[in-house]
Formats: sequence, structure tokens, C-alpha cells
Amino acid sequence: MTGSSNSPPKSSSSGGRPPQAVKFTRRTSSGRVVSLSRDEDMDVSGESGQNDYINYTVMMPPTPDNQPGTSDSKQDGATGSYGTSRSQTQDFDHNRWLFETKGTYGIGNAFWQEDPNSFGEDNGMSMADFMDKPWKPLTRKVKMPGAILSPYRLLIVIRIVILGFFLAWRIRNPNYDAMWLWGMSIVCEIWFAFSWLLDILPKLNPINRSTDLAALHDKFDQPSATNPTGRSDLPGIDVFVSTADPEKEPPLVTANTILSILGVDYPIEKVSCYISDDGGAILTFEAMAEAVKFAEVWVPFCRKHNIEPRNPDAYFSIKKDPTKNKKRPDFVKDRRWIKREYDEFKVRINGLPEVIRNRSKMYNTREEKKEKQMLKEKNGGVLPPDQPIDVPKATWMADGTQWPGTWLNPTADHSKGDHAGILQIMSKVPEHDPVMGYADEKRLDFTGVDIRIPMFAYVSREKRPGFDHNKKAGAMNSMVRASAILSNGPFILNLDCDHYIYNSLALKEGMCFMMDRGGDRVCYIQFPQRFEGIDPSDRYANHNTVFFDGNMRALDGLQGPMYVGTGCMFRRYALYGFEPPRFIEHTGMFGRVKTKVNRDALQARSRLDDDRQPLTSDSEVGFPQKFGNSTMFTDSIAVAEFQARPLADHKSVRNGRPPGALIVPRPPLDAPTVAEAIAVISCWYEDKTEWGDRVGWIYGSVTEDVVTGYRMHNRGWRSIYCITRRDAFRGTAPINLTDRLHQVLRWATGSVEIFFSRNNAFFATRRLKFLQRIAYLNVGIYPFTSLFLVVYCFIPALSLFSGQFIVQGLDIAFLTYLLLITICLTLISLLEVKWSGIGLEEWWRNEQFWVIGGTSAHLVAVIQGLLKIVAGIEISFTLTSKSAGDDVEDVYADLYIVKWTSLFVMPLTIIIINLVALIIGCLRTVYSVIPQWNKLMGSTFFSFWVLSHMYPFAKGLMGRRGRVPTIIYVWSGLLSITIALLWISIDPPSDTTSGGNLDI
Repeated sequence: MTGSSNSPPKSSSSGGRPPQAVKFTRRTSSGRVVSLSRDEDMDVSGESGQNDYINYTVMMPPTPDNQPGTSDSKQDGATGSYGTSRSQTQDFDHNRWLFETKGTYGIGNAFWQEDPNSFGEDNGMSMADFMDKPWKPLTRKVKMPGAILSPYRLLIVIRIVILGFFLAWRIRNPNYDAMWLWGMSIVCEIWFAFSWLLDILPKLNPINRSTDLAALHDKFDQPSATNPTGRSDLPGIDVFVSTADPEKEPPLVTANTILSILGVDYPIEKVSCYISDDGGAILTFEAMAEAVKFAEVWVPFCRKHNIEPRNPDAYFSIKKDPTKNKKRPDFVKDRRWIKREYDEFKVRINGLPEVIRNRSKMYNTREEKKEKQMLKEKNGGVLPPDQPIDVPKATWMADGTQWPGTWLNPTADHSKGDHAGILQIMSKVPEHDPVMGYADEKRLDFTGVDIRIPMFAYVSREKRPGFDHNKKAGAMNSMVRASAILSNGPFILNLDCDHYIYNSLALKEGMCFMMDRGGDRVCYIQFPQRFEGIDPSDRYANHNTVFFDGNMRALDGLQGPMYVGTGCMFRRYALYGFEPPRFIEHTGMFGRVKTKVNRDALQARSRLDDDRQPLTSDSEVGFPQKFGNSTMFTDSIAVAEFQARPLADHKSVRNGRPPGALIVPRPPLDAPTVAEAIAVISCWYEDKTEWGDRVGWIYGSVTEDVVTGYRMHNRGWRSIYCITRRDAFRGTAPINLTDRLHQVLRWATGSVEIFFSRNNAFFATRRLKFLQRIAYLNVGIYPFTSLFLVVYCFIPALSLFSGQFIVQGLDIAFLTYLLLITICLTLISLLEVKWSGIGLEEWWRNEQFWVIGGTSAHLVAVIQGLLKIVAGIEISFTLTSKSAGDDVEDVYADLYIVKWTSLFVMPLTIIIINLVALIIGCLRTVYSVIPQWNKLMGSTFFSFWVLSHMYPFAKGLMGRRGRVPTIIYVWSGLLSITIALLWISIDPPSDTTSGGNLDI
């Protein structure tokens, strides 16, 4: 297209038509420009005229309908002539021309031009370059609908404003008749407003996420130029399971968890499973050996028939039809056979304690006979009567050797706190190539099914007196070191022994986030906790859906969810205390000023933790001071960091690894490698290192999980919350009131420890987002709300006793503020229920248990924490009495068991005092000369609010329905009436308008 015509337009042959402003032309082979418009031919090679920008000439490419010599006389017999593309009406048929003359559409992945010079010089490209699949992200962030999120945020702002005006009004309008009551209430209300802000502000940006497993399969499991055989290019995963006491954590439950892990849908050679038995119990050891043996038939059965879930106990307990969506004709026969095998497996597990005792007794008897025989030989065939036979009552293994761990009769070197380190690889490293099964008459027909199982290792770290073993955190760090030497999976999945894999694709779901663009900045993937065996009404909010579906989903929109102890996939490199390759520093008001900091892998490897102290200029020199003196372990760090990188298959992927780097087989294990793994689980290995301080799971807190996650976020890492359509993991939770309160007590105690430690979010670095800092502040502060909550729960009773109220009277201003605050809170809760997907009943159960836990476990945790900080006194609250349920058939029998504990004292006191106060308040008002009904109504409503929240606690104290004798209710009523009448007689109603007072 030329910028202007070179001569003024000539008049056309049809004299009345005005000249054209745009002319269409074609350049011939001789260089002459031929007009395709209705004007005459023109020559544009001359000088340009004055009107250079008025008339334009458009150069048209040569097509059949503008070629010369396409007259009708040449249509017949003219091979290759463009005249064949004319229709009967003499119009040009473009489609016919393309077909008959093999015309071109251009270049692209639909058609490739054979002539390389048609679109410029040959640049070495071919159609194969266009046929490659475009780069696809593995995950997608799904934002909440604006119709829900915008009103939600607006209502939060409105409620903050209303709370501000309400608290200001309360301060300016004291109740001069009861200043003590007004003072207590206003202090509590200010704290509640502050506590609500800490809880609600991190919820301003909730998000959802989704994964694309098909894209993950295409990227890592399909043949390509770098992976011609189609082997899996996914990184390895080490799965950690922790247990400590086979009496409290039944081996059968742990074995089912292990079976679900061994059957996971992930490349078999890439998965390794480790169990940490911190008690060193032979019962757990032999139960795991039985589980591995059963896995040889269970895992192929799951693969053959696509079984879900792959926990056999959970699978055989499913109530729905097991044949649904099963099409193989041998499924019913296979299921019947495997069910019988599992029943026999359970019987063997249940019989293990007796088998171990009988075996140990037999071997100990044999040792006694040997000792007697030796004494006889020394004394001429006579056994000295005065010489005792001292043979230790050892615990024996099936092969006739003594168990190196804890014995049934503990002795020195063989007790829970004093035993050698044990590491046993129970299933070898699987072959790199698939091993297909065959038809076996004694077993199932596994023809065409891969019968390999992942590597499984039993680990029990060494324990000796005088060493601080740091409970679960120390056990996890021992497994981190041992696994780094044995398998060195760049990712670690942490599970409790009662949390099994419910979705066999869960590992791939989490891997989508780690391997996606920007995944190198993710330190861990937290999955929500889901529980089984909870009573239908969820009396004590065991499902905790408000936290897992509300708070955690909202944190995912900030810097990521907290680590909650189980169901979490870690980046091994992040656990070692290193910085991410890229992070953002937040400065200014509310962290609004963002500064991006980029570091390559070598720079990140040479810097450690949030105080930014480098190891040394040469990172390997400082490794022994940080990680210990194992060179095999320190050599594995760089390998784990490289293998955890995303696939560099697109220019937008930063810090990636080349495709095909992880398809090489894993080296086999040898004796020196296993010996080194045993050495790193010794109790002395962590001396003068930073394990537990900056490296691995952090020590010093009951809630080591929250602290460990906080440290990673504090270094600049981010985490991801992965909610799968099918629950990733499922576990169990205590449904008994006492057990539930003790669980909450442990969490609250850990939070108090965090508040009084350097892990308090007040001391966080600039790499922690402002709202993420608020969330971590709330973790340390929320137990202290119990102090104000207990006082506030007594205020309605004090109002009823004294005849006063927290305000001078129920005037319009107070009721209006109360109504507006209640409406805003209700609407906020409804919208929160909407975007989080929880139910209203679940939300209400959470509110009830917040009051129950706040007045019991949280209060005790605060007192215990303060005593520990101020006086160094540690208090442990244990059960004082138990009453067992006798209904074995009821799966919820534990719900009705009443186990008395000191945690019951405060909630029970609140209930009794409020009940007595209600009766006293009613009698006082009825017998008063001038009744103050408005104050009675306010205090009564307030008291019923407290009692409604305490209802699940009262129901738990009653045990099973109908078990509480009627006489108890009669005595309670008579006692309340007697106390009320006694109070009225001591403090009779006054005839003044001020009501009663506390003077006797």
C-alpha cells in the first residue's frame, strides 16, 4: 500500500461518477502498476503531486480474478488456466480455485506452504513447529464472585464503623448506678472488637484454586524429544508417617494408613514411605512388616480395579454398592478374595501382642536353660542353690534375635527414652521398569498390572538419657535426614498415623502447584483436614470447617495458609531453612510499598533464615555448622533443590530444570548408604547444629507445626491451599468432650508459647505481608480472649444479682446500635457461609465451642503460660477419673463417656451461676414494688445467650440421653429456688427506682 497516488486522478469513463479517493492496483512483472478499479491504468512511478495524502493506492496480491489473459475464449483446453475457477455466472469461485490449483492459505498449523519463499526467506521452520501443543498452566486461580465478595467487604467496613461509634457511645454514657459493672463490660467489649478485627481482616481476599491433571500428564508422562520412552519426569516424594505409642495409636490404624500410601497413584519408583516409631515398639515394627506383605496383593488389586479409597478398612466399610462403575467381570471374585485376605491380615495384627509375648517367653526360657547349663558345667554338674540366675527378660524378634528397641519389660538401653536407633528397609527400591503380574491360581490374576510397590522404611531414632529429643519435631527431623540419604525426594508429605490418603491422585494435585510457573517460590501445599467417625450433629465442632474452609481459604489469597501438622506437602529445600529464589519485601503504611528481590539458586543457597546471616561465601564450608557432619547429607541438598524446580518448557518459567532430567533410574541402596542413614538419626547428631532452630521442624513449642510454617513465610516463601473435589486425606478426631478439650488445651498452650517467644509476629520481617502478619498475631493472641470472655459470661449473672445492667437503661440508642451490630454480623456470617461453602449449623457449632473452649481450655492455657513465663512452673492437667461406656455396638459411644477433668470447673460454674441468677432476677423483679422490667429483660436475654452457647457442654456432662436420674433435675431445681429465696431474704427488693443493690 503506497502512501499517496503519484498523479491527480483522471476522470473516469462514466463521466458522472466522482473520482475515487482509494484506488486498487496490481504491479505486473515488468514493474508497471495496473489499476483494478474502474479508472484507467495509471503510472505511479512519477513525481508525487500536491495532494499526497488525499488519494491512496492499495497494492493487491495476484489472484486468479485479477490476472491478465483470463478471457472466456481461453477457458476450454487451457490447462492450468485461472479460467477454470469461473462459475457459470462468470464470478470468481475462490474455493474452487484453491482446490483445483492447490492454492495456499498461508502458513500455520492448519496448512503449511510448500514453497519456502512464499512468505520470506527459509528460516528453518516447518509445520512440526506449529503442531506442538501450546504451553498450558497446571493450575488456575478462581476468584470469588464479586456479587459475594464486594458486599462482604463492604459489610465488614460498615460494622467496623458501627463498632467504633458504639464503643464511643458506651464510653460517653456510663452507668453511674453500677460503675463496676459498666467498667467490666466496656473493657471486655473493646477487647472483643479488637479480637474480631484480628480474625476478620485476613479474610478480605478469599480465593479458590483448581488443578489440571491432564496438563500435568502431558508435560511429565508423555513421550517427547527429551523423553522418547515416555518415562515419568515427575520429581520424587517422600511420605512421612509419625507414631509414638501402639497402645494409644493402634497398629491396625497405622497399617491401613501405610497401605493407602503404598497404593497411591504416582510413579512407583518416585515414591518412598517412612514411618517414625518414636516409641521403638516391636508391635509397630512387626505390624508394618505384615502391612508390607499384604500390600503385595492389595496394591495391585487397587490398580487393577481403580479402587478408591485405598485404605482397606475404609474401602470395605463403605455403605454404597461396591460394584458401581466396575466393568471387569472378575471384580466380584477378586473383591471376595481380597476381603478374605484382609480379614486374615487383621486377625494377624490383632494377635501380634500375644504372639510377641509367647515368643519372648519361649526364648527367655531357653536362655535361662542355657544359663543353668553353664552354671552346672562350672560347678561339676551341680546347680548352686544360693546363686540366682540373672537372665534379662528380653523381647525377641521372629528371627531369634533380641529387639534393639523398647522391650515389653523395659530395662537399661531398651526403654522408651533409652534405646538404639533402628532403620529397617522393609520393601526394597522398586525396579525402574514396570514389572507386570501374571495369572496365579493361589492369588489374583494380575496380568497387565504393575505389581511393584514403593520403598518402605521403618525408622526409630536413637534415644538416650540426658538428651532433649524434642518430641514429634525431633522425630520428623530425624526422618528428614535419613530420607535425604536413602531416597532424597525433593518433596515431603507429612501425615499423622490416623490420616490416610482418601484420594489416590492427591499427590499429583499438589504437584501441579509445585511444578507450575512460579512454583519454585512455594514452600508447602497444605490440604484441608477431613474427619471420619464424627457424630452427625458435630456437637463439639470436630470438623472445624469454619477454620479449614473459611480462614485457611482466605489466607490462600494472602501469602498462604498456615501449616497445621498433617496433610502437608513440603519442599525439602525450604525445610532446610533457605530463602526462596524470589520474594517481596513490604514496607510503608500497611505494607503497601513492595520491593521485589530476585536471587538465583546459588545466592539463595548461601543465605539462611530471616536474620539474613549467610552461611559463608562458600556455602559448603558452612554446611557442617548448620546441618551436621554428614557429607552424604550435605551433598544431597543441591540435588534436592535442582530436582524440585519446575519444568523449563516455556520462557516464562523461571529457575526451571531441563525436561527429561529426572527420567534416569535411582541408584540402588548399598550397605554404606544405610549405615550413614542410621548415623544421622543418632541422638548426638544435632549437637552444635541448627536443626530445630533454623533448619527443619522448629523446636520449643507444643505447636511446632505453626512455628515451622511461620518461619518459612517469614523468609519470603508462600504456601498454597489445595482443596480437591474428592477429599485428599481423611482422619479421626476425638468426639469425647474431655479428649476434645485437652486437644484444644494443647493448641492454646502452643499459641501462648508463641506469643511469649521470638516467633511472635510482632518481630516478623518485611517479607511477611501485613494481613498475613495479622493472621499470625491472632494465633498468639486468641487464647487471651478467654480472660475477657469468662468475665463477660458472668456479667449477666451479676446484673441479675444486683438488679443493675451494663447501661443506664434500654434506651433507643443502645438498642439501635445493638440491632445494627447484630444485623451486620448476621449478614457477614451468611456471606462467609456462602463463599466458604460451610453450613449454618457448622457455623453455629463453631460459635458454641468457641465459648466452651474459651472458658475452659484457653483460660487454663493462659494461666499455665503465665506461670511458666513468670515462675517457671509447668502445670499439666490430666484426667482424674474415668467412666467407660458399655455400649460396644454404638460407633459414637465415646461421645457419651464422661471423664472428669479440671477443665470442667469454669464452664460448669458459669452455667450454675447463670441459672441461679435467672431465678433470683425473676423473683426480685416480681416482688419489687417498682419492677425494673427493662433491666430484667436485658439481663435475661444476655444470660440466655451465655447458656445457649454452653448447651453442648451441658449435654456432654449428662452423658447418654436418659442416663441422668430424674432426682438430679429435682435436686438442682430445689437448690436453685432455695438459693434464690435466701438471696431475696438477705437482700429484699427496694422500693426505689434504682432497684436492688449488693448491701446486706
